[in-house]
Amino acid sequence: MPSMKNKRFNLLLIAVVTLVAAWSLWPTWRDYSLSNQLNSIKSAPDSLKYLLSNRDEIENARKKSLKLGLDLKGGMHLVMEVDQVDLFEQKAWNKDAKFTAIMKAVREKASQSDAKVIDLISAEFKGENMRLSRYFYDIRNSDQEIVAKLEKESEDALNRAKEIIRNRIDQYGVAEPVITTQGSRKLIIELPGVSDENRVRNLLKGTAKLEFRLLRDPEILVRTLDRINTYLVQNSGVPKTSLVAGNSVAVSGKLKSLTPSVSMQTSAKPLYDLIGVFQNGSAYTTEHSKELVVSLLHRSDILALLPQDTELLLAAKPEIGKSGEKLYPIYLVRKSPELTGGVITEAKATFGSQGVQPEVLMAMNSEGTAKWARITGANIGKRIAIVLDGAVYSAPVVQSKIPSGNSVINGIESLEEAKDLEIVLKAGALPAPVRIIEERSVGPSLGADYIRAGVLSLAWAFCAVSIFMLVYYKKAGIAADIALVLNIVIVLSVLAGFNASLSLPGIAGIVLTIGMAVDANVLIYERIREELDGGKALKSAIELGYDRAFSSILDSHVTTLSAAFLLYTYGIGPIQGFALTLMIGTAASLFTSIVVTKEIFSFLLGRNLMTQKSFG
Repeated sequence: MPSMKNKRFNLLLIAVVTLVAAWSLWPTWRDYSLSNQLNSIKSAPDSLKYLLSNRDEIENARKKSLKLGLDLKGGMHLVMEVDQVDLFEQKAWNKDAKFTAIMKAVREKASQSDAKVIDLISAEFKGENMRLSRYFYDIRNSDQEIVAKLEKESEDALNRAKEIIRNRIDQYGVAEPVITTQGSRKLIIELPGVSDENRVRNLLKGTAKLEFRLLRDPEILVRTLDRINTYLVQNSGVPKTSLVAGNSVAVSGKLKSLTPSVSMQTSAKPLYDLIGVFQNGSAYTTEHSKELVVSLLHRSDILALLPQDTELLLAAKPEIGKSGEKLYPIYLVRKSPELTGGVITEAKATFGSQGVQPEVLMAMNSEGTAKWARITGANIGKRIAIVLDGAVYSAPVVQSKIPSGNSVINGIESLEEAKDLEIVLKAGALPAPVRIIEERSVGPSLGADYIRAGVLSLAWAFCAVSIFMLVYYKKAGIAADIALVLNIVIVLSVLAGFNASLSLPGIAGIVLTIGMAVDANVLIYERIREELDGGKALKSAIELGYDRAFSSILDSHVTTLSAAFLLYTYGIGPIQGFALTLMIGTAASLFTSIVVTKEIFSFLLGRNLMTQKSFG
């Protein structure tokens, strides 16, 4: 009776597994069928009609179907790094030249290794015989307490960056992105089906740090530029290598000074060789001088010449001069923002009142609305710069108090750029800058080649193994081949059911699984042959063969599962894809080789369809 109960349980288990696998793979089959039907329709009106009439079914099937990985579908693979040195610099207080030197050394070491930034900071402070509390948190905190707090900040920053980037990608519309963390400061991002790589690249790496800053008066800007110019004259300008390529472009007759470019060491007005000033006090630089101006304005000796709590920033987008040249306005703004992007609750890309220029409308929460009303009311007639990631998008004049909490970002070239800006503002600002340190792209045509190669290798492996089992083990080989088919179906159904992606290394894992599944059957069949050679009856030989081979099969499968689990835990990208399919396939082969084939033999024995020659 117990054996009868076991038999019923095994049959029920096989039926349930088969039905669940078929149910899980059904959307994949429907997606394939619907896509073929759509591609077979030649005329555009008929295609549109078919899409509209089957829209829900197509979307549902595509959502639940087996997903293809980046290497098979095409797309982008990115490795991004969160700038934790910048993060910790933001957390510090009472900064001085010593702190700047320490963080510079930390940044250099961090760029050359994958060590934790907090460990590098701690080591530098110990080397200088300084306590961390001099710059971080409370003076009463011990180094251990501060390290623990900074490690928590580091972990939170990485997780927050991951979620913000995921939100940006989701709003952009990438299907099934894969975003994982690696170490203490890296993010691995896979975006299947992406075609506009530049747009995605800009969308991901922008910090989206939005600030509203007051502009200083034009007179103060001019005096500041004069002070910098005098300093450059007295200190021989910039190094000899910093020469301006070409001549500066005359903006108009209203320019205070914009002479042809010469070496900044010999010019009487080295700064004004790069920067032009209108009579109204606004300053500009040309497109070809922009990089040199930016590097000059970020020099520590130049920053020391600026008025307290001020900063020189360039416009995000150029203005077009009378001669068609691109000119970047330069603004002197307060370093301390009046308001930040944390109060933004809604952002919407649209066109301006004239319906030509794209812009982004923003709405604020109650706290931001109250502050915005106070700020605009107290600064009527003054200009407020809207600064995003250190660049000024616009600097409108406050005409009146704004009690509604609404504001506008303009100076945007295209609606696509406005939509990207809307996405990053909605997703929120990154806790620290991120940079792309590795990037790979796979084109759709190359992905299609990989699919053909992968399917071909899988088909050849299956055919070779199946034919071998049939030739060598005769009728028993049929049971092994049936179990092999079910094994592959189970692997694919689990991937589809859990929305995992099938990658090229995943196909390699399935091919390896085919060999492992057959290996288990070979162990069982050879044991059965030994029992038959020893004079056992066929039924007894099958029972003993399974019993005596079980321990060896279990040991080999547990060992493989353990190795695959470690690969999945510590590997990244392709290695994880290989390990995942190997784990699923190994578990499935244990089920198919022990349970499925045994029940097939039981069925054949009950109908006298097997003899001793059935095992070759």
